[in-house]
Amino acid sequence: MPLRVEPDATFRDALAGSTRPLAGMWVCSGSPLIAELCAGAGLDWLLVDAEHSPNGLESILAQLQAIHGYPVQVMVRPPVNDTVLIKQYLDLGVQNLLIPMVNSVADAEAAVAATRYPPQGVRGVGSALARAARWNRIPDYLARASETVSVTVQIESAAAVEAVEAILAVEGVDAIFLGPSDLAASMGVLGQQEHPDVRAAVEHCLAAAKAAGKPAGVNAFNPATARGYMASGASFVLVGADVAILARGSEALAAEFIPRGPVAEPAETPASY
Repeated sequence: MPLRVEPDATFRDALAGSTRPLAGMWVCSGSPLIAELCAGAGLDWLLVDAEHSPNGLESILAQLQAIHGYPVQVMVRPPVNDTVLIKQYLDLGVQNLLIPMVNSVADAEAAVAATRYPPQGVRGVGSALARAARWNRIPDYLARASETVSVTVQIESAAAVEAVEAILAVEGVDAIFLGPSDLAASMGVLGQQEHPDVRAAVEHCLAAAKAAGKPAGVNAFNPATARGYMASGASFVLVGADVAILARGSEALAAEFIPRGPVAEPAETPASY
């Protein structure tokens, strides 16, 4: 007789049950080993990214399997708000989605519809073939599927900030997440995530989420900025990334142990005959 299983709690559940902001980090290497290493670090949540990282379906599946069993929530960001791709992610067993570049109510509604079976949405039915349903070992999966999925949409443009109240009102949007880097670019201050106008836009969205009774998160690698956004009502924050930690750590080792004297003049090259 097959083992009957229950789906894991969602990120929505974790947010609802927490009395403090949840701290997490990006997992961008594409490596299941690195994902598992990060899963055991003691953070609240991880974001496995496929928008700006070398992640496909197979590597995402391997990372989900590596992380599973650790006491950490995992969210996955697809490269685009695409119905077919979201269907594939859900069938892999992704329960928590971060949908990038949601600039309007229509974008948010499309993201939610992609996670719901008809008649509530447009998700294709393949539970007998899918890890999400543990190959039909989760009782009543089709009827319960929406309960096992959380949808967070990313607010990362001036247009999205302008429409944030309406986006928050979309049924099925569980949370919003602010992306200051793309937001800064859309506001004409590329690379200036700390610009006062960007900070003000983020604060505006945090306040809008609080008024709507929905959680809001933000990306903030600067510890002081992260704490400031937490104080302003951010419910979840990404405070670092695996690749950034490795890059800065390896640079620090090189700076400490590799001599950096004056650059030597190149040796004279003998004439060739």
